[in-house]
Amino acid sequence: MTYWHRWFDRKNRLYSQKLLESLLSMAWFVEARDPYTGGHLWRVSRYAYLLARAVDLSEADTARISLGGFLHDLGKIGVPDSILQKSEKLTDEEYSIIKTHPDIGLRMLSGHPLAALVAEAVGKHHERPDGKGYPYGLKKGQIPIDALIVGISDAFDAMTSHRPYREAMSEQKALSILEAEAGKQFDEKLVKAFAQLGRQGKLAHVIGHSDDGIPLRSCPVCGPTLVVRREQKADEKIYCRNCTGEFKLVPGPDGIMGVAHTGKMGGAADLKPEADMDLISRSISEIVDVLPIADLLQQGAKL
Repeated sequence: MTYWHRWFDRKNRLYSQKLLESLLSMAWFVEARDPYTGGHLWRVSRYAYLLARAVDLSEADTARISLGGFLHDLGKIGVPDSILQKSEKLTDEEYSIIKTHPDIGLRMLSGHPLAALVAEAVGKHHERPDGKGYPYGLKKGQIPIDALIVGISDAFDAMTSHRPYREAMSEQKALSILEAEAGKQFDEKLVKAFAQLGRQGKLAHVIGHSDDGIPLRSCPVCGPTLVVRREQKADEKIYCRNCTGEFKLVPGPDGIMGVAHTGKMGGAADLKPEADMDLISRSISEIVDVLPIADLLQQGAKL
């Protein structure tokens, strides 16, 4: 490879990393609006990665689908907080508003150079093989594998995560629900592979975590809502985004930071969302390492 080839490769790599960073940062701020979904995007991305590998997709396809998992809920930026954070059953009108988020996500991606990489996951992750999904009512054979994988990953994380109106389901119960819905809400082959991952213990390190090896910590009032970042140190403060309680990070026996309630409450400045750029950078590096730069730019130009 000549000097100029290497120079252009480095330049394209940096350009692609910046483009991906812009996408993941947008998604992160959408997630920050809901105090009960800390780590959701990372977990869906990891489940999607594991499932794509389990069904022997290529490294490039696996990386693309993992990226789609991180960005699938981008369109929820257009859904009011009163609906996103509602603890009671949604009305028909409210549910119709929720169902607009795939299309909103696609409109947000419109014009982005890498939009085509994640368009299938963003726009179709709520489609169902039985045709009862949204927004298009697609049926088996019409739904791209990116959307099928992300849909299973999203549903499993929703079931195994704590919500203000219910405790998190056990892994086994959530897997049983997926299996009961195989062929209806979810693709049968993919559900079988996902359930096998669970039986092999390959999902446990993702459930209830916000990063590799970093579990969500619990607020005594709100439950497991506290996200600890890998680079944070002892005595730093974090805040529950639901009740605004303040917590101090303390070294834990497992080498991972625990939390101690200070008895104080956070103010507006303390609760301001801030993207975890360290996690985003690591996620992007993994994607760019296995998905050729030329493919990133070429696929992104298709939308």
